[in-house]
Amino acid sequence: MTRDEARKKIIFALDVPGMAEVRKWAELLSNKVGMFKIGKQLFTACGPEAVRAIRATGGEVFLDLKYHDIPNTVAMATVEAARLGVQLCNLHALGGYEMMATTMETLRKQCGDNRPKVLAVTILTSSNQQTLAEIGIETPISDQVVRLAKLARRAGIDGVVASPQEVPMIRAACGSDFLIVTPGVRPLFASADDQKRIMTPAEAVSAGADYLVIGRPISAHNDPALACNLIIDEIVAGKAVL
Repeated sequence: MTRDEARKKIIFALDVPGMAEVRKWAELLSNKVGMFKIGKQLFTACGPEAVRAIRATGGEVFLDLKYHDIPNTVAMATVEAARLGVQLCNLHALGGYEMMATTMETLRKQCGDNRPKVLAVTILTSSNQQTLAEIGIETPISDQVVRLAKLARRAGIDGVVASPQEVPMIRAACGSDFLIVTPGVRPLFASADDQKRIMTPAEAVSAGADYLVIGRPISAHNDPALACNLIIDEIVAGKAVL
């Protein structure tokens, strides 16, 4: 794997509250990472302007808003994401087959090949078996994740967001062309913070992840650009480069 291929696998979690920080990180890292992830906090604070600011520096965007609503509403929201020029966006697989299939059909009709890749969120990594039981789902988490991933694939969704531990079973169930985006990745030089189910970048890529969402190991480093290079080193070499 080349360094550029490794760089493109890194999605920087842009968890900031305002446009000044957006512009700072976009300028600093647009050529150091493959994408910037904009979630609910930042999008609620700054809206489409945050996406446009990153795109203006040449950066790509993963719009992480996890749509979950009636089929037409989710479909049209995804079309608007496409018009913003994002590379990835996502929805909840628990919204069901009709919601996912309608979204993909509408997106293809409205945008053709000029559309973002759409990911399904299966079970949030903060959920445990008790969480599912409280909403009436008795299926073991691992089985439920695979079931939802297969449903998403059948509906035409491009891939899923999954924890590192779920990557191998999703890859086995859904094939090599199904995208897998993985949070919970911690480089060897970084602390685990509040993440419990983690892998290193090299481990996650080896397990089959296509993209790695990484936030604090980059943003909290005293040299964020260097941190990106160290992560690239780990992915390319399969170990830390000291």
